[in-house]
Amino acid sequence: MGSETEPRKNVLVVDVGGTKVKIKTATDGGEQRTFPSGRRLTAQKAVAGILQLAGDWKYDAISIGIPAPVINGRILHEPHNLGGGWVGFDFKAAFGCPVKIINDAAMQALGSYHGGSMLFLGLGTGLGSSMVVDDVIVPMELAHLPYKKKTFEDYVGLAGLERLGRKKWQLAVFDVVQRLRSALEPDYIVIGGGNGNLLKKLPDGVETCPNENAFLGGFRLWDEAKLATD
Repeated sequence: MGSETEPRKNVLVVDVGGTKVKIKTATDGGEQRTFPSGRRLTAQKAVAGILQLAGDWKYDAISIGIPAPVINGRILHEPHNLGGGWVGFDFKAAFGCPVKIINDAAMQALGSYHGGSMLFLGLGTGLGSSMVVDDVIVPMELAHLPYKKKTFEDYVGLAGLERLGRKKWQLAVFDVVQRLRSALEPDYIVIGGGNGNLLKKLPDGVETCPNENAFLGGFRLWDEAKLATD
């Protein structure tokens, strides 16, 4: 199958979220398939579900976006909103082909990037974050930084939306955006994730992106970008 650094045409992209796992290839008619995720989804169960769901697809490499910090393709700690067994799991052996692991927000960020320095914020079950600077992915973990009486994620994640209501939640999102813009000074900010489309009247320099960009990022991972920590 060649080296793991060469471009590949048949990449299976897996986007592991807090509520469902989504998979897609570039060569199967653009079809997206899903199965439920959640706090009982261990790494072993995820692999079994992916293998079953993609059973009739052909692929020779896999990109997996995980909602946890990932450095040099290594998951640093168990995902906050999933089951256990992710740290140290041998995905390459489990799937029988080359696998690249990346933070899920970084994967969607890569798919949304169009030059310069970009801050990506993923509003879903939690808060994902990443930057891409001059084509280089810079992994970040901003969700659990202190904010008001809790953390950023407690206010702008799904729990914050349910607790605050849409109007106050949006105000919190825009406040967090402004704080991070001031601290990190990106050229532009892209907001994605399942709840990004709830936002109205975006501030200047802020745009939203479709969740489909996560798959584009997974495809790009094999042939365009590099991790800052590689």
